[in-house]
This record gives sequence, C-alpha cells and structure tokens, in this order.
Amino acid sequence: MIPLVDSPITRDGKALILAYDHGLEHGPVDFKPVPETMDPAQIFELGTHSAVTALAVQKGIAEGYYPSYEDDVNLLLKINGTSNMWMGEPDSAVNCSVDYANELGADAIGFTVYGGSNNEVEMVEEFRNAQEDARKHDMAVVMWSYPRGQGLKNDTSADTIAYASRLGLELGADLTKVKYPGSADAMQHVCDVAGDMGVVMSGGSKIGDRAFLELVENAMNAGAEGLAVGRNVFQRENPTGILDALEAVIFEEATAEEALTELEESDRDAAKADATSD
Repeated sequence: MIPLVDSPITRDGKALILAYDHGLEHGPVDFKPVPETMDPAQIFELGTHSAVTALAVQKGIAEGYYPSYEDDVNLLLKINGTSNMWMGEPDSAVNCSVDYANELGADAIGFTVYGGSNNEVEMVEEFRNAQEDARKHDMAVVMWSYPRGQGLKNDTSADTIAYASRLGLELGADLTKVKYPGSADAMQHVCDVAGDMGVVMSGGSKIGDRAFLELVENAMNAGAEGLAVGRNVFQRENPTGILDALEAVIFEEATAEEALTELEESDRDAAKADATSD
C-alpha cells in the first residue's frame, strides 16, 4: 500500500478524482445536459483546477489529450471498463496494460471489480496482475469496488458497501471508490473496515447543490479521504463553481453550508458574465 500522503493523486492525503470514463461506461447520454462536455479537452481544462488531484480516463482519451496537459493534470488511467450495451452478468474488459499506462505517463491506475458477480473470480485475478504490475512502476492503485450481480440480494445495503470497501484493502488497493451507504454512521463503518487504505465516495448521478455538498461533508466527517466525481461536476452549467465548493469541503474543512454560500455567489457572477457577453 502506497501511503496516501506520498501519492501524486492526493493532496495532504485527500483526493478529489475527476472521473471521465462515462463515455465508455454509460455512453454519450451523460453529455446531453451540457453538450460541450463531449469534447474531452473541456474536461482536461477542468482537471487543471486546484481542487482536482487526478483525472480518471480511459486509454483512448489519455492518448489523444493527456500529452497537452501532462504538466497540469495527474493522470489516473482506468484500465478496464465495459459499455452499457453489455447485457450479461457484470464484468469489465481489461482495455489497457499497466506497462502501457506507465508509457502514457499515468500516475495511477483505476480498476473496477464487481464483487458478487459470477465473474468475480476472473476479475480479481485480473486485478491481481494489474496491482502487482503497478507496484513495479510505483503507481497508485484505485479500485472501483461495486458489488453487483444476480447473486446479490441488495447491492446498495450498508453491509454490502462495507464489504466492498474491505475487498479493496484485502486485495491491495491504495484507494477504493464506493457508493455512499445511506448514512454518516454507515459511511464511518465503511471507512473503519478499510484500515489504513483510503476510501473515496462515488459522486453518482447529478443531484442538487445542497444535497450533494451535504453528502460530501458527511462522507468526509465519517473518515473518507475524498471523492471520485464526474456527473455532479461536468453536468453542471458552472462546474468551476462546484469544484471551488468541493475544494472548500474536502481540503479546507468548510461546512456544506459555507461552501454553498460561496457557490451561490459564483453562480450569480457566472450568470452576470453570460448576460454581459450576450
């Protein structure tokens, strides 16, 4: 396990990972709310924000865009992933080798494991190979730990998500991305069972500003190391404003209410700027 304080994808041991693997995992539908986000360059520009400790993308996006941003963005290369057109038991194709991720300049790799899937055994063996190869290059390892499959009765229960967090620790991740388990107490348990490994909360589908910032505050207070977020940033008309607010909550220990006040002011300024340009 690489200590988080020594990792290039954290700041003071905390993380805000901007995730942009949605084009593969969900399809172009995720870009419809703000069509400009179809252009990866727009997201790489967001990745230069001081709050963002790493940008998570797939191989093709990294090949095409990272060379122009390598001095300003920490690259987290997602080396597996499957399209939403796949209708079988949860699985995730390995799309990139760790050696090639290293050649591209990645600071870390990301890897999805669907615990509970009928394909869990093969996925964990693939993760083993990736994790051990990453250690040869001193690269951090982030597990997307998403329990899913026909054998799971409830893949969103607090106990199941705690198990997902523990899988990351047991299998050698440095950070594990999990869904919010429904309450601050449950989130604390998720973090406790992870030992010295870091836990980041999945940003999930877009929700309102207040609800989102309160979730992040609850997760941080419960012991999470940060957030891995995509839609709750790039589907907003003022993504820079929400990144400012997240920076305050995650790195400056501001409350959600304090961050929301700043965000509302930022939204007003952005609206005035748009009106002036028109």
